[in-house]
Amino acid sequence: MDISASFKALSDETRYAIFRKLKGQELCACQLLESFRISQPTLSFHMKKLMDCGLVLGRKDGIWMRYRINDTAIKDVVFSLEDLISDIEAGCEGVCLK
Repeated sequence: MDISASFKALSDETRYAIFRKLKGQELCACQLLESFRISQPTLSFHMKKLMDCGLVLGRKDGIWMRYRINDTAIKDVVFSLEDLISDIEAGCEGVCLK
């Protein structure tokens, strides 16, 4: 998993809001469209970014897509942040290579 791609995807305000909306639930595209008042092509663009980096999983349900957070990917992001915090607490200056 490319952690930097995950952070880049979440750095967009709309994608971050969509990601937060998915917390603990699976939602179809129609529900997201209603919640965010964005167009279908705009939602598709944002969901592609979130799926390409692995943060969100999608599945086809009739004519709609249903989306949910990829728990494994989130664990990877959290582990990466914990590793960074450990380096900082250890007094590592600059980039610590392991």
